[in-house]
Amino acid sequence: MSMPKLSRRAFAGLFTAGLLASVSAGAVMAQEYTKENPLKVALVVHGNLGDKSFFDSAAAGLNRAEAELPVDVTVIEAGLDRGRWQPALADATDQGFDVVIGGTWEMTGFMAELAPEYPDTKFIIFDDAPDFSTGNFGNILAINYRVSTAGYLAGYAAAKISKTGKLGEILGVEGATIVEFALGFEQGAKAANPDVEVTRAVAGSFTDPAKGKELALAQFAQGVDIVFPIAGGTGIGALQAARDEGKLAVGVDSDQAEIFAPTDPAQADVIFTSVEKKVGDSLFTALQQTLDGTAPYGTNLILGLADGAVGISKNSFYEKLVPAEVRAEVDAEEAKIIAGEITVESAMN
Repeated sequence: MSMPKLSRRAFAGLFTAGLLASVSAGAVMAQEYTKENPLKVALVVHGNLGDKSFFDSAAAGLNRAEAELPVDVTVIEAGLDRGRWQPALADATDQGFDVVIGGTWEMTGFMAELAPEYPDTKFIIFDDAPDFSTGNFGNILAINYRVSTAGYLAGYAAAKISKTGKLGEILGVEGATIVEFALGFEQGAKAANPDVEVTRAVAGSFTDPAKGKELALAQFAQGVDIVFPIAGGTGIGALQAARDEGKLAVGVDSDQAEIFAPTDPAQADVIFTSVEKKVGDSLFTALQQTLDGTAPYGTNLILGLADGAVGISKNSFYEKLVPAEVRAEVDAEEAKIIAGEITVESAMN
């Protein structure tokens, strides 16, 4: 796939300075927006909110944008019927929103069909990108995340604290953006313990908690004592299995321990860290840059550990469950990745 990309250097400081690097070729001219005349934004969720992970992170970023920026946000939950996804995106575009946002490969094709027909509408696709060489997609901004770099750190810590030397992964599907997590996790685990065993299972769904629980229980029966579900709502079932069986888990996309802590502290207690894909932060910044005219539409951003766009949760659960000497080793590995001394395998071009 041929896609224009911005280098990490061009995107340096995204989350520390809160600004995208100005890219004149892809930048969209700024307009005057105020609270009385806000930028009108639609987030089309091809599913439902409440996954405590990926979609909720996106919505949280847009809620923050609505609170802090001259932005008016409408969230459209298209549900689980795939037949409703393209009409939902098309309806949002027809309704005259200034920016229409969708996520993952399952929505990219629909967006690529609509964008040339609506040149005055801006589109943001996160966690995937169209092939920019095949069409007039100058009004699409794609945002992707090199989560293998953060997955490496979680895998390293998991292998260090595992008592059995057996780790499990549960993937929703085997798409590149999901395998990206697993590749880093496996590489980090092997770096920490060359003899570690990592078992991978594929659920075939992101919305089947029962399947996630079944797969996790099967892995636990084989000696796995830490499971890493990369499976959206399906992964919730795997986390529940870890809670019920007294095992440990790695959360995904958001800081899932902190999310569960207020309502299910027993669940939070077994999530020793999460591999965070900071979707909400990236969408907030993309809208901020859309407002000031520097958002690099027409390009594919690939953001990683050095950009602050991904990372692992280093919260009180991490401090409680991961010994200080292991945390120090993880920090050292993180510094080496950022410095380019460790190259982490990736499923992304």
